[in-house]
Amino acid sequence: MAFSLAPLLIHSESIPAKAREALRAATSAPIEHRASALESAARVLYTETALDCRDAREIVGLASGGCG
Repeated sequence: MAFSLAPLLIHSESIPAKAREALRAATSAPIEHRASALESAARVLYTETALDCRDAREIVGLASGGCG
């Protein structure tokens, strides 16, 4: 798995609560569901913050792709 800042962001009050919840769900998801949970967390980060899609995906440890 790629490097991820998600565990740190879960505790950051500067991140919207909805995004922290999505990150928490992704980090605790069973391995077989983790990729889709990370995709979901990246989408929430993208829509709830000023991050662009590529940065949101990179933060959670995903390769480039879409957030739609």
